[in-house]
Formats: sequence, C-alpha cells, structure tokens
Amino acid sequence: MMNRLNEILHELGISKVKLAKFLGVSRQMIYNYLELDDINKWPKDKKVLLLNLLGIKSPEELENIKVDTDYIMDVEARINNLFESTQKNIANETNSIYNGLNKRQKEVMVNIVDLMKERLEDDKDDEAYYTFKYLYHFLQSLDTSKELKYVLAYVAKATGFVKPLEFVFEENEQFIFESILFSAFTLYNGGGASKTKIAETHRRFVAQIEHKNEERMSRTLELNTIKVQALKELGYTEINEKNAAEIFEKIAEIQSRKVGQ
Repeated sequence: MMNRLNEILHELGISKVKLAKFLGVSRQMIYNYLELDDINKWPKDKKVLLLNLLGIKSPEELENIKVDTDYIMDVEARINNLFESTQKNIANETNSIYNGLNKRQKEVMVNIVDLMKERLEDDKDDEAYYTFKYLYHFLQSLDTSKELKYVLAYVAKATGFVKPLEFVFEENEQFIFESILFSAFTLYNGGGASKTKIAETHRRFVAQIEHKNEERMSRTLELNTIKVQALKELGYTEINEKNAAEIFEKIAEIQSRKVGQ
C-alpha cells in the first residue's frame, strides 16, 4: 500500500515539500509518515486530507488509481485551490515578501522557494548550496546581458518544459543563440571537445574575466578617489542622508572636469 502511494506521488510530480504544505506539516514529518507501513497509522486528519487530495475514500482504493492526464489535472486543481487559499492568507501579512505580486508572480515565486528549500534540506555535500549560490549570481547578472535570458529559455526547452518554437524574447537573436548553444552542447556531449583541444579557448576565457575584473577594480578605485575629493572639497568626513545629494552632485562635477581635461 505505501509503495503504491509513493509511486502515485512520484507519477503526479508531488514533491515532499508540496505534500507537506498541503497537509500542513513539516517536511520531516512527511518522511516519518511515508516510512510507516500502513497509511491507517497516520493521524486521522492527515489521512483524510491525503485521501481527499487523491480523490478516494479509503486507502484500499490506492491500488485502483490510474494516473492519466485527467487524474493529474484533477489533483492539480485541488492543490491549486489550496494554493489560492494560502495566497489570500499571505496577502494579509503586511510584511510578506509576496506583497505587491499578482497571482501568477506569487505562484512562480512560491514554487522557486519551495524547490530551493527542498534541495537545500537534502544537501549532503554543499553541492546544492553552491548551485543556488551561482544561480543567485546569475540572477544578479541577468540585466547585464540579454543572452542570459536566452540561456534560461534554452534550458527550459531542452528539458521539455517549454515548446521548442516558443520565443518570448527577441525571436531572431534567440533563434541564433539557441542554435549555437545546441551545437556547443552537441560537441561537448559527443566527446569531440577534449580538454587538450579547447585549453587555449579556456585560457582566453580566463584572461577575459581577469581583464574585466581589473577594469572593475580600476573603476572602483577611481570612484573612491573622486568620492574622497568631493568630501574634502565640501568639508565633510562621511556621506549621510543629509549630505548625500550634495556629495553626489559634487562627484558628478569632478567627473565632468576630468572629461573636459
């Protein structure tokens, strides 16, 4: 019985985090429930909630469940109803991070947070931590290059979540980028890109990054020098709320002097 329950949950794509949210318990408690040898040993209220989610009246009916498209849609509808109810509660929380978001935006944010929490809780060797750390830096850089959005679209298409001919960004550029990226992955997966063959390419990659970092460092030092000069000319020792606007104007003035030299 419990094996069949786990199979059904897997076929439905219901994660431990999502099930925990539906039942109103912790994720660890879900693990404890699923380790029991009989669903009838679950707390009665949680068993009833699960049976309602699956659209059955008794645990014995688990064996008769056929997970097809219609069944998946029915279960998703029940989960979505819970989600809508949850969002109403969230909207009433004045300090909620979801304030100001519409229903669609809230849903994608909740899904992202739930997935990250699940992966981080399962993390045994910091791999998930570094994965999401890099993802955070990716999101920080998203506005610096339109191609980064194309990368996201390519991955969504390659993994089957999005139709391959869907173009929500600049179609021509996205089309070209996806084609090039596909060729690169084909070369990588085909074994034709040995470390020896592409060592020079990677060297140029590292050199370009180091050059950009040097430029960024130089720019930072220059701005700090101008800031110190602006403070000195205005007779201040630090930037605060009262003098910030005046100091920024002075910084702009000093920069314009340098341009005119």
